[in-house]
Amino acid sequence: MDEDTQYQAVSSRDARFDGAFFFGVETTGIYCRPSCPAVTPKRKNVRFFPTAAAAQGHGFRACRRCRPDAVPGSAEWNVRADAVGRAMRLIGDGVVDREGVPGLAGRLGYSARQVQRQLNAELGAGPVALARAQRSHTARVLLQTTGLPVTEIAFASGFASVRQFNDTIRQIYARTPTELRAEMRSRQAADAAGIPLRLAHRGAYASREVFDLLAGEAVERIEEVVGRPGARTYRRTLRLPYGSGIVAVGERSAGPWLEARIQLTDLRDLTTAVQRLRRLFDLDADPYAVAERLSADPRLAPLVAARPGLRSPGTAEPEEFAVRAVVGREEAARLVEAYGKVLDQPCGGLTHLFPEPAVLTDHPVAGPLATAVADGHLRLDPGADRDEAEQTLLALPGVTPRAAALIRMRALGDPDVAPDGGRDDESHRPWRSYATRYLATTDRWRAWPTARATPPGAGEPRLLR
Repeated sequence: MDEDTQYQAVSSRDARFDGAFFFGVETTGIYCRPSCPAVTPKRKNVRFFPTAAAAQGHGFRACRRCRPDAVPGSAEWNVRADAVGRAMRLIGDGVVDREGVPGLAGRLGYSARQVQRQLNAELGAGPVALARAQRSHTARVLLQTTGLPVTEIAFASGFASVRQFNDTIRQIYARTPTELRAEMRSRQAADAAGIPLRLAHRGAYASREVFDLLAGEAVERIEEVVGRPGARTYRRTLRLPYGSGIVAVGERSAGPWLEARIQLTDLRDLTTAVQRLRRLFDLDADPYAVAERLSADPRLAPLVAARPGLRSPGTAEPEEFAVRAVVGREEAARLVEAYGKVLDQPCGGLTHLFPEPAVLTDHPVAGPLATAVADGHLRLDPGADRDEAEQTLLALPGVTPRAAALIRMRALGDPDVAPDGGRDDESHRPWRSYATRYLATTDRWRAWPTARATPPGAGEPRLLR
């Protein structure tokens, strides 16, 4: 988009572009999302930025009305397979907070200077600034949804010191952490039931189809879907960098978001847990672009019209999904029972974490894949090279082209994967995964295995009830 087109989007308050770009108003020093309800500023006073971090780097503060830090992520980062796209996915997963810029660069196979140069040139901000913008959003969420001490929130958000935390909050929000916390009129108690969150998405969201898929795939002890259709809750356990977590996401929504709660043993995992949920529920997708491309195919047009906002779900645990794609749902349940780690505090039907790859290296079917993941030969993290990962998968005993395609689609979050590894209409690019999902809603072809869902009302959840 050129700047004139971006200004038209701002003038019409077009929510389709929330997260795709941001604009700052020089007369106020504030930056906003395109759909901000405030009076449209004059064109001469507006500057456009590809990321919130770039706006912050130019001295703009976040708008109090539209909360530009809470927009969906750009769908571009899921589409792109280059270094910038991979870097953005890794930064979102918290790699810079945990491993620093050298760790990020090492995962990408570039020098830290090259990564810095590429991100600055294209996004107007380097990896540290991008991670800093993410930390500030995490801090705001914790300040306004928990009663934790400010000092504890500073380190849980990923800041290196309380002083750095205070300075960043003042710069981005023009308020102190205490003032930011006071703005929430009725802060919910999160300590016992998890941190309440709204996971934003753009456009329509076909939640029924997503929850049907998750219910059919659910593996006992690590995940479950409970409640009646239309008001279900998906719950699962997560293995995270600093500890474990239990997450719950509701099917019913009163706005352009999904209601969620996250319970963590270590709050430093909040950013990573949120990003994993966003990938699982495909919340950064661009349903407008998908519909435009796929509706041009007469075979898909009626399916697209019948199910607006259909998503291509990812996964919350890439290595786990890869194993499940190879061994099947029933064997995965047996693996959890035999090798899964028991939670210190089980929650309803959630009692285990899925076993780590290193534990499964001797398994007769999953062993080769688990060994490749455990020794680093196969990477399935958000910044993995998708082509390289698929080639590695196809070389492993027991991994069929169909399984490799599913792993690329779900575990690696690739929006452009054809069924069975490539035999389909090239005109669906770059949204072939969504074409696959639409085909999966018909009786003539199924992309995923189905299984019996949890009976309605079974096992009332302690989160999101």
